Amino acid sequence: MVLIAIWILQCLLHCSISKDIVYHVKEENSPVINIGDITADSKLKDPALLSFSQLQEKGTQLFNVTNTGKIYTTQTLDAESLCTFEKECFHTIKVAVHKAGKFIKILKIKVIIEDINDHQPEFPVGEIQLTFGEGDGKGMKKSIPNAIDKDVGLQNRLVDYELKGNNQQFSLSTFQIADSLLSLEIVLEGKLDREMKDSYNIEVIAKDGGTLPKQGVLNVHITVKDENDNRPIFSEKTYNVSIQNNHQRNRPIVVMMAEDSDIGENGKVLYYISSLTSKDSMNNFRIEQQSGEIFQAKHSNLEKKKSFKLYIEARDGGNPPLSSIATVM
Repeated sequence: MVLIAIWILQCLLHCSISKDIVYHVKEENSPVINIGDITADSKLKDPALLSFSQLQEKGTQLFNVTNTGKIYTTQTLDAESLCTFEKECFHTIKVAVHKAGKFIKILKIKVIIEDINDHQPEFPVGEIQLTFGEGDGKGMKKSIPNAIDKDVGLQNRLVDYELKGNNQQFSLSTFQIADSLLSLEIVLEGKLDREMKDSYNIEVIAKDGGTLPKQGVLNVHITVKDENDNRPIFSEKTYNVSIQNNHQRNRPIVVMMAEDSDIGENGKVLYYISSLTSKDSMNNFRIEQQSGEIFQAKHSNLEKKKSFKLYIEARDGGNPPLSSIATVM
């Protein structure tokens, strides 16, 4: 008799446990809502004689089963805290069924917690700075951070990206690095000219796959790094100057002026008397490197000769430097 009783108990506990009923409930609903009626949905005979009791669970009890078979939530459900990045968020309840006070079986009830699109894609920062150089070629790439959507539903957490606005200089490249996770790069599509435009502001839009999609924005500020691609240009190619032979030595004879469109050291101009200039002319004149002012040399003697020809070089501070030459008569 004992062996028979054990066999019957094992059959009741193991053979009858299955996913008998499946319910659905959306997350973030009110704390206490009715999600099902076991008496009606189990299709057991003699429902008036049935009673139900929920088996003890480990941890926080999310659902409550009444004696008459009604199932209620005990709190507001949050799919993100219960089922992080699961393909299906669900909870299993085991309920003992009694008929006329006698145990007859155990029902295994699956409650699917449906994710709603309550999170937007978020970038780790709101704005980043990138630098591209004038010398960078088409296809140069710079990595930027991706956005994360905390929703657990596959569609709700799926993020797509686009560049906002009609920008011909840059494009967005994406490639998959993990399930529903993309790596992002800003790609240079054409040669940059800092002298024409020295910075760009673009927006990367991250949009999730929800029915009513939510989005996040990353502001990307791009600075164009200067290359030494411009040489100093004199305001005139030839300067014709007349002076008296008693011209004061501390007064400049002429001021040279050259402009360089580059910035920083690349655009800093210094002036020199070129080696193309004859020794005689070099001995009679000197130039201030910073200002471009030409003076008579300390021991100059302008009475012996009526004309002189100077080749003046304007040289920038680039590496290597670029220069141009003007003639002073």
